[in-house]
Amino acid sequence: MAFELPDLPYAHDALAAKGMSAETLEFHHDIHHKAYVDNGNKLIAGTEWDGKSMEEIIKGTYDANAVAQNGIFNNISQLWNHNQFWEMMTPNDSAMPTELEAAIVESFGSVDKFKEDFAAAGAGQFGSGWAWLVKDTDGGLKVTKTENGVNPLCFGQTALLGCDVWEHSYYIDFRNKRPAYLSNFLDTLVNWENVAERLSKA
Repeated sequence: MAFELPDLPYAHDALAAKGMSAETLEFHHDIHHKAYVDNGNKLIAGTEWDGKSMEEIIKGTYDANAVAQNGIFNNISQLWNHNQFWEMMTPNDSAMPTELEAAIVESFGSVDKFKEDFAAAGAGQFGSGWAWLVKDTDGGLKVTKTENGVNPLCFGQTALLGCDVWEHSYYIDFRNKRPAYLSNFLDTLVNWENVAERLSKA
C-alpha cells in the first residue's frame, strides 16, 4: 500500500498568530511534505521495501557511513519526520505536564537549560537538518541534532520532540533568523501534551 500525505491536524492558518504563517504551511506541508510522499512511493515501488512500514524502511536503508543517504531513505525518513512535526505543534495554549517537566529537570537541570540546549542544537546544525529531544537507549533524555533527513530511529532512540531546521521551515516567516524561529517554536508552538504522551509510551 502506498504512503499518503496526512492532513494537517489543524487549519493552514491556525498557527499564524503564533508565528508560523499559512503561507509557510501551504509550502511546507502541501508542497515539500507531499513531494517526499510522492517521490518515496515511486522509489520503493517494486523493491524489497514495497509494503514495509516507514520505520522498517528507515532503519533498513540508513547507512551510518554514507556521505549522502540513498533516495529511498531520504524521502521516507523525511515523510516520517514531517508526520511527527505537525503533531508536535498546536494552535492551542499548551502547558508542560508535570511528569514531562520532572523528566526534563532530572536530565537537564531545568526546563530553561533544556530549551537552551535544544535551541543551540538547532542553530548549530550546519545546513539542513533537525533538532530533537529524545529518550535515549539508556533511558535518559537527550538533545541531539541530525543532518538532512536522519532521525532518532536510526540510532534506536525515541523521538519526543523534533524541530525542522531546513530553510523551507522558517524562511518565509523568519528569513535567515533560525535562532528566532527556534525560540518561537519552543516558547509558543510546541504541543507539550503530545511530547508527554510520547514519553509515557516510550
